[in-house]
Amino acid sequence: MTKLIRAFLAIVLVSAGLLYLIHYLNSSQGLASGNTLTIYNWGDYIDEELIDRFEEETGIKVIYETFDSNEAMMTKIEQGGTTYDIAVPSEYMIDKMRQEDLLIPLDHSKLPNLKNIDERFMDLPFDPGNKYSVPYFWGTVGIVFNPTMLDGKEFTSWNDLWDPSLKNEIILVDGAREIMGMGLNSLGYSLNDTNRDHLIEAKEKLVKLTPNVKAIVGDEGKVLIQNEEAAIGIVWSGDAADIMWENEDIDYVVPSEGSNLWFDNMVIPKTAKNIEGAHQFINFMLDAEVAAQNTEYVSYSTPNKEALQYMPEDMVTDERFYPSPELTERLEVYENLGKKNLAIYNQLFLEFKMAQN
Repeated sequence: MTKLIRAFLAIVLVSAGLLYLIHYLNSSQGLASGNTLTIYNWGDYIDEELIDRFEEETGIKVIYETFDSNEAMMTKIEQGGTTYDIAVPSEYMIDKMRQEDLLIPLDHSKLPNLKNIDERFMDLPFDPGNKYSVPYFWGTVGIVFNPTMLDGKEFTSWNDLWDPSLKNEIILVDGAREIMGMGLNSLGYSLNDTNRDHLIEAKEKLVKLTPNVKAIVGDEGKVLIQNEEAAIGIVWSGDAADIMWENEDIDYVVPSEGSNLWFDNMVIPKTAKNIEGAHQFINFMLDAEVAAQNTEYVSYSTPNKEALQYMPEDMVTDERFYPSPELTERLEVYENLGKKNLAIYNQLFLEFKMAQN
């Protein structure tokens, strides 16, 4: 009998240990709710001091993970292996996620700081009424260039990039929407165009740019430009600000034909466990002083109009990063093209990249 009791107690202890281990692993994977909040964001896209401050003020432990593309983020959330309480997708992906019922509607009564957001960036077509998302950062796609390496040459149009004198001087961001969009805009077409003839025409024009292209890369492109290993880059505006901070000779322009006006917004995925904590964090990030600190760290443009008063004047008056309404009217937000059209964009972009070899 004693042996049976000992065996029973051993089983109980082992079971208790396993339950504790499972709970611990789930917590570390973001599967527990309560005092844990799991955030999924782009790399280097928040001032980590603010995470520490939020933890201190709320007692909520933040688990922070990063992704490098909207598609990677979407795939992981769809798979459901890790339960994220907050994600920060771009506008076209928000549209896709809400259509596929992957988002939880926001409770605006728990977001009093939402009043700080500029009305220009609210109620946009990808999320009418901001039912599912709150603006985090916004910006443009344009040209960074170093006039000192180009005999003072300036840029006003996408078509300036095809100048034969720019051989092997251009760094392109590795993004199908950005580069195919550049090709479309240079021809006077919308960067959301789905006309196959127009798309092929844009790809063929991009192939003609090949002699001028030094590389098609990711984040390392910033280093190449700021270190003057290339004179020109097609980049997002926040990356341009980082480059210009490191090298004062470099300038940035949004071409006259127009370009992309992008938004990254905070959302609560359908599988979130800590919905209350998610609302607390979103409202915390919407605080004017918090948003100002985060913006100075990240360098992208803030949609928080109340934050501007806490930021350096030369930063908020710089029309390269806070463009006039006249320019923003010529910019386009990426639309959700659907799987078929997106596949065409990706295929044509791949053909262009293969032409570089």
